[in-house]
Amino acid sequence: MSDGPPDHPTRPGSQEVLGILRRRREQIAQRWADLPLFLAVFTVTRDEAVEACHAVVDSLADVVESGRVDDLEAPGFHPVREQLVSMTASRSRSGLSIGQVDREVGALRDAALELLRAEAADLDAEDAADARVYMVTLLATLRVVVIETMLQENQEIVARQRQQLLEMATPVIKLWDRLVAVPLIGMLDSARSQVVMENLLEAIVEHNATVAILDITGVPTVDSLVAQHLMKTVASARLMGAECVISGIRPAIAQTIVQLGLDLGPVTTRATLADALQWALERDRHGAPAAPGTRLSTHGTGA
Repeated sequence: MSDGPPDHPTRPGSQEVLGILRRRREQIAQRWADLPLFLAVFTVTRDEAVEACHAVVDSLADVVESGRVDDLEAPGFHPVREQLVSMTASRSRSGLSIGQVDREVGALRDAALELLRAEAADLDAEDAADARVYMVTLLATLRVVVIETMLQENQEIVARQRQQLLEMATPVIKLWDRLVAVPLIGMLDSARSQVVMENLLEAIVEHNATVAILDITGVPTVDSLVAQHLMKTVASARLMGAECVISGIRPAIAQTIVQLGLDLGPVTTRATLADALQWALERDRHGAPAAPGTRLSTHGTGA
């Protein structure tokens, strides 16, 4: 193989490190396989751990050959990124912190440097020092790759958990045949309002609902963006063939909506969830509301 592409000049120590990774591949893998990072993950057979170590050593050799030892995006890091991150994720699930996992990844350097020292007898002092610096740089970059990817993975986990919590906090309840309700409690923001809309529309389809109640008794306040989301939810429900009624609008929310100049004229409202349920049952019994939909300005808002 070549020393590296023309645009990546050979750095002092790179050839020595590449030689060690190639010649001592098996020895490095055997040593790494006994370290906690590999030993704790591959618990079925030691051969599994050794094979995993082989893959990491080969990837690091590819990085050295590319001359991009400082580059987190070097192609050689891609396979090692995927493998080591799955391993460190397993360690994280076992209760280890990112700092502890980082120390386990850092232990790989010590094992590699031991083998480097064993070969240093055949090198002059300057070449041996260059090789050590290069090996330390390579494995330091590896640590950064692993930790960076772990942090990204953790952020994705947090985002998924947040989405799951939003969905759990916005349940759609079937109250009656073809009648569903969404009791909302706590602050509403744009993200949660979007989840409300999605969950409600899915429930309308699932239950073939003709009436949907949005109860915001437990919502302390709304802003203009959230109010617009609620209006879009009502309009979307109508497009799905269901009438949507909002119940539990607090006086403070009513005043905010009026001050914002938002028009809730087309929206049916009721003071309480019980009133909304009664309205829905009468509508179902008679095939239409017993009386025209009460508007925000004349019922249950303190206006």
